[in-house]
Amino acid sequence: MSVYLHDIPLSQAQSRLREALQDADLWRVLSVESIPLDENALGRVTAEPIWAEISSPHYHASAMDGFALRAVSTNGAMPSAPVTLFIGPEAQYVDTGDPLPEWANAVIPIENVESLDENDQITKDIRGPKTIRIRAAVAPWSHVRPLGEDIVATQLVLPAGHTLRPADLGAIAASGHQTIRVARKPRVAILPTGTELVPIGSKLKSGDILEYNSLVMAAQIKSMGGEPTRYPITKDNFDSICERVLEVAQTHDLVLLNAGSSAGAEDFSSKVVEKLGTLLVHGVAVRPGHPVILGLINRQSPIENRRSENLAADTSHVTPIIGVPGYPVSAALTIDIFVEAIIAKWLGRPPLQLPTETATLTRKIVSPAGDDDYVRVAVGKVGDKLLAAPLSRGAGVITSLVQADGLALIPSGIQGLESGEQVKVHMYRSKAEIEKTIFCIGSHDLTLDLLAQFLADHDRRLASANVGSQGGLIALRRGEAHLAGSHLLDPKDGSYNISYIRQYMPNVPVKVVALVGRDQGLIVKKGNPKEVKNLGDLTNPQVQFVNRQRGAGTRVLLDYHLNLSGMTPDSILGYNQEEYTHLGVAAAIASGRADCGLGIAAAAQALDLDFIPLFQERYDLVIPKQHAESELLVPLFDLLTDRGFREAVSQLMGYDVSVMGTIILED
Repeated sequence: MSVYLHDIPLSQAQSRLREALQDADLWRVLSVESIPLDENALGRVTAEPIWAEISSPHYHASAMDGFALRAVSTNGAMPSAPVTLFIGPEAQYVDTGDPLPEWANAVIPIENVESLDENDQITKDIRGPKTIRIRAAVAPWSHVRPLGEDIVATQLVLPAGHTLRPADLGAIAASGHQTIRVARKPRVAILPTGTELVPIGSKLKSGDILEYNSLVMAAQIKSMGGEPTRYPITKDNFDSICERVLEVAQTHDLVLLNAGSSAGAEDFSSKVVEKLGTLLVHGVAVRPGHPVILGLINRQSPIENRRSENLAADTSHVTPIIGVPGYPVSAALTIDIFVEAIIAKWLGRPPLQLPTETATLTRKIVSPAGDDDYVRVAVGKVGDKLLAAPLSRGAGVITSLVQADGLALIPSGIQGLESGEQVKVHMYRSKAEIEKTIFCIGSHDLTLDLLAQFLADHDRRLASANVGSQGGLIALRRGEAHLAGSHLLDPKDGSYNISYIRQYMPNVPVKVVALVGRDQGLIVKKGNPKEVKNLGDLTNPQVQFVNRQRGAGTRVLLDYHLNLSGMTPDSILGYNQEEYTHLGVAAAIASGRADCGLGIAAAAQALDLDFIPLFQERYDLVIPKQHAESELLVPLFDLLTDRGFREAVSQLMGYDVSVMGTIILED
């Protein structure tokens, strides 16, 4: 039997929550408040239509420095037949913005007027001209801002449910308002729970987990227009959690209870909701974010001493609560999926709709058939194709959200998609940003992170996906990337990449440019407790190895030297334990999952591990000729000769920049 109340489809879970809020009279704008018209109104949502109280301008105003006059008095004026007008009865000087005399209906710019007096200076001063000469006729209302040109009194300035922008504030002021009626910001309490959690800035020991979910969720709530309150960590104690939830339910419109939503021994969230109110949903068919809890908390005491107009919703006897999963990605997506729609309704604005694009997948995705699967993807445009490269699927990998350009939704009932299939992507980035994105798929190297940093200063983005050197060349053959990082050793002659390019990219003209030379060796724990000195020591049954994935240049390098030494993979404990990056190998060693692995020196340096250099290799950028000659990649080639970039790479351990920018192959 399922440990969850019921594992229901996403749409059904959303409907169940919406119906419960409707029954509680909470599916509406919570309440309305009046606020001053100032810069703090930016981003607030209008609760009522805003009607103009005055016209703008509220009089006929001159649009130029010049002379106000009757347009008819200029009839017939030509260069060869000028018209003379007397100052006072026929023309009057005005500055920009001055009201027109009641008898005038046009303005002639000062630069189009000639003086007929001894004092040739044309001003409004009494010492100015007594007559002026005009050599061109003007039409009625020329250079005049008529009353109501911008806004006419009683017209609609802004509708209800409008999120205020900077220009909107000016329009409201111009229409005669000093205050605005807006929807009150929903108050959202964020309660992190867990004995293992420690605050940001704590000195960490084994088993400690930094509590930053509440920071991310609070920022999400604020960006949606809500008013978040982060509470201190509550340890895993049922009574303590109940007490805290009941306390905040009195003064907040929504409670977010973070972690404890699964079914472990210390996962109390569902029991808390059952004790304090009604459990609506426990478990939703969505990945990531499966163990979501939706419910209502019964308020125990009325809210007093508050302005009723500001707290109309507080007359409700319940406060909605959402049990948010503890993994960072699950938590962030739960807020997007469930909370955004609630906040939008409470503010009276439309729900946020991300723009969608259809993209081509660069590799296969496997999805659980019964769940809506949200996949983080990097997006790039290569030629005419928009491509989506799936990022790490782990629910705890917060950086996958940082790197993501969008979310691909694989609907329930589909067990995944093959490479090359079309997928709908909800875009985080604009088309303009994607157009300036250099898409790199291939081998991992730390210099790519530096390259991305330097490219950002040259109006370019570098989006990379780590699939190994062979995978990068295959992606180039399919037209799925602008370039690939590669360091594939040819065991026949000791050269790098060329033979593999011929094999995987036949008939594709390419430009191969050296990026760096680098040391490869064994990454080991600090102090090298297992006394690993060379590849031969990997056969020690006490040594746990961690490998790179098939197709990675480092894996090819390892297999080449194992073959030379007569060693077999079977003799190495952990040969089949794989990581997709050098930092992944280093992290496995630092965490104790492995004793050593083959990788680059910079990865060992990054995690304060020891490094035993064994080999030197060249890491190249493989670029199809059509992209190498494009405007998009010009800044990249410029950086290969840039002193600042070279110096930054040189500061990383185990790199040789003397080869940087050398053309290895061009055909």
